[in-house]
This record gives sequence, structure tokens and C-alpha cells, in this order.
Amino acid sequence: MSPSPSRNTPDATPPELRFLKRLVTTLAAVMIVGIAIIVALLFIRLSAPPATLDLPETIALPEGASAEAVTMTADAVIVVTGSEILFFDRATGRETRRYPLD
Repeated sequence: MSPSPSRNTPDATPPELRFLKRLVTTLAAVMIVGIAIIVALLFIRLSAPPATLDLPETIALPEGASAEAVTMTADAVIVVTGSEILFFDRATGRETRRYPLD
């Protein structure tokens, strides 16, 4: 009788172990590709030139008011002071609206 390879010989790998090896290798490859994509996206985003802001030359706040927060939209600059919210036209810098804070 010729010796048949059994599960205990080092040459024979059980099917479960072969599946596990393939699974681990595939998962490692997917992780490497994912990290490479994330690094590439970060590089593309961070190397892009910063957006330019078109701001008016001056914005005149009311006497005694100081800006606590400034927000910009497509057509307005919004300034929050301690007592009110002021809307300024982004192109001209003129005040367009005013809302008191309660």
C-alpha cells in the first residue's frame, strides 16, 4: 500500500485553513487599497488652492458695536454683534437688514 497523504502531514493543508489564508490576504489587500485611496484623496483636497473670498472694501458697524461672529453667504456678509444681527451686501458693503437679538 502506498502511503496516502493525511491531514497530519505538513504538505496537506486543510481546506478551512486555505480559505482562511485567502480571506486574510484579500482583506489585507482591500485595506491597503482603501488606505491608498484615502491618502490620495487627502493629497488632492489639501493641495488644491484655497478658495478666494470677494469681500467689500469696508463694512461700517454701528457706533459702539463689535463683531462677535461673521458669516458669509453668496450675496451677503452677516455680522453678529452683542445685541443684533446685521446683514451687509457682499458687493457694496451697505447694510441691508438688521434684526435685534432678544
